[in-house]
Amino acid sequence: MRINVDESMKENKGFTLIEVMITVVIVGILASIAYPSYTQYVIKSARSEGVAAVMRVANLQEQYYLDNRTYTTDMTKLGLDKSPFITEHGHYSVTSDGTTTTTVTAKAIGIQASRDATACPTITLTSDGVKGPSEECWK
Repeated sequence: MRINVDESMKENKGFTLIEVMITVVIVGILASIAYPSYTQYVIKSARSEGVAAVMRVANLQEQYYLDNRTYTTDMTKLGLDKSPFITEHGHYSVTSDGTTTTTVTAKAIGIQASRDATACPTITLTSDGVKGPSEECWK
């Protein structure tokens, strides 16, 4: 009996099913750990748009107050497109109330409203500098 040396020395160039399944399990475990962190990052990054919009409108309100000795509820008087003011990516609707004191409120709309429904559905800032509803919303 003669053994062909070329066939017995031949290397396997592939993966076994077990190796592939182990890789799939490891990727699944990593994804299950990473996905919740990713969703929290997306929520906080969209929330920063609301915080920036509140700060912008509050700044415009203070400029308006210096000129007119009153605050306005009409966003167009502040130089914004419309009232209520919708942020650039459409995650927040920003309004302002009051004439002697004011509270600027950014309300989550669209997909952000469902993402951030329990923690920070609104972000507020008063003319006295009081931030609401919690410190977590301003991070």
